[in-house]
Amino acid sequence: MLPSPRRIAHIGCGAGFAGDRPDAAIALVAALAERDGPRYLFFELLAERTLAEAQLRRLEDPDLGYATHLFAFLAPILRPCLTHGIPIITNGGAANPVAAARRLRRELESQGLEARIACVLGDDLGEALDDTADWLPADCPREEIVSCNVYIGAEAVTEALLGGADIVIGGRLADPSMVVGALRHAHGWAADDWQHLAVATAAGHLLECGTQVTGGYFADAGRKAIPDPAHLGCPIAEVGSDASLVLTKTPGSGGCVTEQTVKEQLLYEVHDPAAYLTPDVTLDVSRASLETVGPDRVAIHGIQGHPAPATLKGNLGLRGLWFGEAGISYAGPGAVERAQLAMDILRQRLDDRLPALRPHFDLIGVASLFNDGSGDWLADRLQDAAAVEDVRLRLGLVDRDREAVELALQELETLYLNGPAGGGGVRRQLGESLRTRSFLIARERVTPFVTWP
Repeated sequence: MLPSPRRIAHIGCGAGFAGDRPDAAIALVAALAERDGPRYLFFELLAERTLAEAQLRRLEDPDLGYATHLFAFLAPILRPCLTHGIPIITNGGAANPVAAARRLRRELESQGLEARIACVLGDDLGEALDDTADWLPADCPREEIVSCNVYIGAEAVTEALLGGADIVIGGRLADPSMVVGALRHAHGWAADDWQHLAVATAAGHLLECGTQVTGGYFADAGRKAIPDPAHLGCPIAEVGSDASLVLTKTPGSGGCVTEQTVKEQLLYEVHDPAAYLTPDVTLDVSRASLETVGPDRVAIHGIQGHPAPATLKGNLGLRGLWFGEAGISYAGPGAVERAQLAMDILRQRLDDRLPALRPHFDLIGVASLFNDGSGDWLADRLQDAAAVEDVRLRLGLVDRDREAVELALQELETLYLNGPAGGGGVRRQLGESLRTRSFLIARERVTPFVTWP
């Protein structure tokens, strides 16, 4: 028998986070439409805190809870994707994939389109938080839990695509698992084909942060230049049925795909290159090698796969804290000295009135990003900052006592009249501070499933 011809699947990432550029996917879809073989588009729109924020929106309105800008990404590319048979996969359903599907149905109708929509559910364990939830961290206050989601794998994505889904909307689908699900659909790979799933996961990991791999996060002025960084192209993975993997990008776009950009992304957030745990496979990139096979085309070899872990990672969103910040600016001669005096006044006022608070002060223009909670970094920098004539004093606080935080912010505003000369531009904000906690849960206690709303 003659060997069957190699089949190439083409997968593009149109967004790497919820605040990405919606217009970038338009050229990506046009490029995918010109290719032969299976084509897929996915949008990765979740981070750790975005699910908790989405759950709060859902609590306020049961018709909300999906990614805020989901439809800014979807609306412009629905028609070309449906016309050219390019399935769309996203975890932008966040805390409410079914509500997202309902709105999507209305969007399709407004464009005179029809599509088969699938929702992947089962990641949300919020309703399972009873006394049997022994997988929760013992010291986690249950009354503060806003969201409880598990990173689920590719199985249900593949099921939805095999069922004819044009658009798959999920919640906490693990980032690379959206690509794994597409490649299992394209090539018929089994759920325990560890070697092929490892290549699929590597492809997903390279794509999941969008233009980060095409030069965005790689760019470093004066050290690592990239062409036309204002018009970065979205990444595309070409994955063969033989487990070949080539990374490229939208033709004619800015940015670049080089061995250097691919190396940085391949190792991004990988805790152990020999054992990167995902819901679908344990990925081993410790012996990976790269090869430039053309302009903006890099092949990745040597990916290894091992059985998937027995546990899945979960993520809790917790409320109960309040974050406040306020700032005031000083400029001209003596700006640093006046800002420092303002800081000293504020510190004394807060010590007197609100001694339980732990305020954090920055002098933006002298010390901010590198500043520490104790202020030692700032103190060292002040000795050499006399020539600075443009600074902003920033006060930041996190505490459970909302009223105390509000009072502290008001104290900064009083510096308009009670502080050093020349202060201006006070801005203040107060909001709930969401935090996250991770946990592990046995995979047999999580059951992802597909619905067709």
